[in-house]
Amino acid sequence: MAEWRVTVRDGPKVEKLRAAAREEALDLVEREGRVLAAGPGRRAVSLRSRAFTPRQQVAGRVELRGPGVRAGVDVRGDGAAEAWTGRLRREVVEREGRESPYDALRRVLAQS
Repeated sequence: MAEWRVTVRDGPKVEKLRAAAREEALDLVEREGRVLAAGPGRRAVSLRSRAFTPRQQVAGRVELRGPGVRAGVDVRGDGAAEAWTGRLRREVVEREGRESPYDALRRVLAQS
């Protein structure tokens, strides 16, 4: 039986979870992503040469690793979430219709 790992990054805090099945792991990704999105937002950050809006900042990340799968959800500083796949070269998962980032991630992983 394959093992699935879910890593939750919230600022400096890291939590590692495990799941026995892909659907269970995707449920964990959605639950933890929604918790991160409901948390406090980020303020804009100004550096010498550039400013970053809350939308440009990744406030939290939920990563999913399993047999042949590297994917996850980034939660932005304004609470918005976007799904991605890949390891070194991440590609944003485009949503179709009114699906959530979590539904889009499930759709893409079901096709692989």
